[in-house]
Amino acid sequence: MKAVCILGATGSIGQSTLDVLSRHQDQYQLYAVTANTQVDKMAEICRRYSPQVAVMADAESASLLQAQLTDLPHLQVLGGEQALGEVSAAAEVDVVMAAIVGAVGLMPTLSAVRAGKRVLLANKEALVMAGHLFMHEVSKFNAELLPIDSEHNAIFQCLPGNYPSGLKQNGVTKILLTGSGGPFRETPLEQFSSITPEQAIAHPNWSMGPKISVDSATMMNKGLELIEACWLFDVPHYDVDIVLHPQSIIHSMVAYSDGSVLAQMGLPDMRTPIANALGWPDRIVSGVEPLDLVQVSQLNFEQADENRFPCLRLARQAVEQGGTSMAILNAANEIAVQAFLQRDIAFTQIAELIENTMNHVQSRQTDNLQEILQDDRKARTYTQQTILNG
Repeated sequence: MKAVCILGATGSIGQSTLDVLSRHQDQYQLYAVTANTQVDKMAEICRRYSPQVAVMADAESASLLQAQLTDLPHLQVLGGEQALGEVSAAAEVDVVMAAIVGAVGLMPTLSAVRAGKRVLLANKEALVMAGHLFMHEVSKFNAELLPIDSEHNAIFQCLPGNYPSGLKQNGVTKILLTGSGGPFRETPLEQFSSITPEQAIAHPNWSMGPKISVDSATMMNKGLELIEACWLFDVPHYDVDIVLHPQSIIHSMVAYSDGSVLAQMGLPDMRTPIANALGWPDRIVSGVEPLDLVQVSQLNFEQADENRFPCLRLARQAVEQGGTSMAILNAANEIAVQAFLQRDIAFTQIAELIENTMNHVQSRQTDNLQEILQDDRKARTYTQQTILNG
């Protein structure tokens, strides 16, 4: 019986993880769940799944949750950033699902790594902000890192088992990172400035939270995934091609020197990569329907257009610059996306703001976590000030 901690239990990844766990109650027990401030949703999770610990982002939310759950005396309710780190590193925990969206997920995920846990990584920002440091800590503390993003999990499944010894040595020539192209793949460019938040979060294939949905619409999610792939699989960015695949059936591919291309296929449902990482190296039931290729009937592919989606260009630029450029890119994107969702800026201004911040906030080559976080804060402040100044 393995004990699981879910960081970000109220989000879409957290909900899918709970669903998979509920199918294997003889193998897994839920030790802890964490959330931001969604008290009612967290109370529902605690009643249904009976974790031992629940952590909210702040003391006020924790107090409200505690008041709702007085009939669950076994449940320990905590609040605050320190509690997040403590629960992810708890001795009772075997597996940590790192599914907190945004930079706030970095520290508790690092805590799990430093405690040597099996970490199921669904938080892009941990690698985007501090990839070199993060991967060094995984090795140093003998943690087990398994990717949850459907694309990176697909790559993981298509690579040879000894891939950490070097991709080229194992005959790998290219990683082909697929993306649907989001809701605006065919939208005329002259309409981009009038795109609304409602249109941007209406993804054609996936059910996701608003921030990730907007990232999909700008294709920044694919830019972040490019950075993530470089760190996860120790590959330069020019060996990662981004391919648009509107059906979201092939989740990514790996090309080999003998001409073979291996692809991982399945319906667009996050329970597949979650079950793969939970059960690895075994296969466990996910609850996802089997893929019917006859029903799918055709698969299409297109080249990603960096003129249509400038965030892809900016992500490659950040990888090339290295250092804290990737943290600056991510910070500016988080602020810009939030401003767009609040209708403070236009859709097209998201990429403009990110590029402006990257041009004005000086990056540096460092593996010092405090310096990385300093540049993250500088980028957020600069982007916010730019929005306020109009």
